[in-house]
Amino acid sequence: MVEMNVDGPTVVSTPITRRVSLVLLLTRISIFIAMFIWVIDKFARPEHVAAVFESFYGISGVGALASYALGAVQLLIMLGFLIGFQKRITYGLVLLMHTASTLISFPKYLAPFESANILFYAAWPMLAACFALYYLRDLDTRAAVE
Repeated sequence: MVEMNVDGPTVVSTPITRRVSLVLLLTRISIFIAMFIWVIDKFARPEHVAAVFESFYGISGVGALASYALGAVQLLIMLGFLIGFQKRITYGLVLLMHTASTLISFPKYLAPFESANILFYAAWPMLAACFALYYLRDLDTRAAVE
């Protein structure tokens, strides 16, 4: 066994911790891919961002500049998340962002068979994955900047 301690709890390298770290790396990459599409959307279609903010958050008048600024902030968070930088902060922010978007969509869950509302249900397993990654962040050691 090898003990690893890099400014955090000691993690003992065993066959199970190595398997868990691989699962957490793949979870981190998949969450990044899903959320990165929304970052790109903020730059590619600021009018869509404005429509989302008005429809889901009740905030109107979100212009392109606000969309780009929000996209830039989210880009920094997501890149930090992808490389495992400051896990408590970046993983926590990703969990908070996804929790907010999942909960704000609650009315869509009440009418699952209208329009494309059924797709909103995919947010729940991803929310569980975000929580698991945050909760197990000390075991997420592969390809992570400590």
